[in-house]
Amino acid sequence: MAVSLSSTRLAYDELASPHQMYADAEAVGARLRLDPLDQAVRAAVQPAPSIRYEDYPRETAKTDLRVSDAARRLANALHLHLD
Repeated sequence: MAVSLSSTRLAYDELASPHQMYADAEAVGARLRLDPLDQAVRAAVQPAPSIRYEDYPRETAKTDLRVSDAARRLANALHLHLD
């Protein structure tokens, strides 16, 4: 059985013109209520975050964890000792 590998038909659809693809992208952005390039423009002009050590707080408050009596009893029953 012979199989011909040459074909004039491609297995995928032809790409649209750049103008048509741009119009499609604008339509999708409008449908999703996205401002065109607005987020990218804002992000591009913001300064990069600092990598200097002194720009970050050294002392931060630790979160207060509260263990309920029921959780304490369960942990003690499992010998986890959350005292």
